Formats: sequence, structure tokens, C-alpha cells
Amino acid sequence: MTSEEIIDFVAGLHGVLALRPAPGDGTPAIGRGDAFFFYAPDGVAPEGGQPFATVVTKNYPGDEASRLDRPDAFRVNIAAGKEAFVRWTGHAPREPASGEVDPSTADVVIAHPVYGGVGWLAVVNPGERAGASTRELLRTAHRLARARHERRAESATRAGSAACGGGGPAPAGHPATSGPSASA
Repeated sequence: MTSEEIIDFVAGLHGVLALRPAPGDGTPAIGRGDAFFFYAPDGVAPEGGQPFATVVTKNYPGDEASRLDRPDAFRVNIAAGKEAFVRWTGHAPREPASGEVDPSTADVVIAHPVYGGVGWLAVVNPGERAGASTRELLRTAHRLARARHERRAESATRAGSAACGGGGPAPAGHPATSGPSASA
């Protein structure tokens, strides 16, 4: 699988906003060439929200262990949830790994070399061994991001209803129950 195939796959999932920083768009130069995926059915990046997956094509400061400075190297980073993390790594996100894993090994699902402690998984150059698993983990991350989005929208709706009197019938004497338009 190429990075473009992964980007096309994730961008094709329902409600996904794929951000690809480019010169002149106001994003930091270090993000250019990478892709960041959000569940945003309205097409607007959630303010302060984290992507559910990324594709990175270079080393970032403090994140060089995957050796993405090699030709054609890229890494898919996936927030697929605690259950998937435990299934793939054999330990909970905050627990230490039982064995050494070389984060530059291609085509293997591993704990993210920097963000594994918060449950992120990673795959360098997914291919024959980890390609199908990578797609499945990306679907899982998308499903979880969609569920979070829906919970937040539901919570915001409830909060808005509460601010407007709870959304139930207006009490007697309230402007909505009296006056000329109340019976219309």
C-alpha cells in the first residue's frame, strides 16, 4: 500500500475531513506532505479536536524512531481505541511493553513510538502482512471518532435545550404561552 492509497481509503469514509497542509494555507511547514483525518461531516475541522488517524512522511522532533527519513517511508498513526490497542500490543496503553519492538520495522502493527501511552497504534509502510489490518483499524478509529462526534452533538443539543428552559412546554405566563402568537 502506498501513502496515497491509505489517504484515499480514509478520505472515502463517511464524514471524513482530510487535511493536507500545503504552502500558503497557514499551517506549520513541518506538516506539509502529511495527512490528518477528522470525523467532520460538516467539513469543518473540530476546534481543538484531535485527528483519529494521520499519515506522516517524515520524522518529527522527538519522534525519529520510525526512521521516516528513509526513501518512501511513511507511517500510519491510528487512534483505534483501548480494546484494539490491547489486542495488537498485548498490554494496556499506559503499561510497559513486554518486549522490544523496533518502531522502524515495516508492515507490523505496533504501539505508536511516542503516543502509544495514550493508546495510538502505528504501522510503517503497511503492506502484505498488515495492510488489511491497517484498513480495519482505520475503520474502527473512524467509527469511534463518529461516535464521539455524535455524543458531543447530542450533549450540545441537550445543553442548548437546558439553556432555553429544557425544551419542554413553556410555563404558564411565559411569552410563548401568552399573547397573540401563542394560539396561532
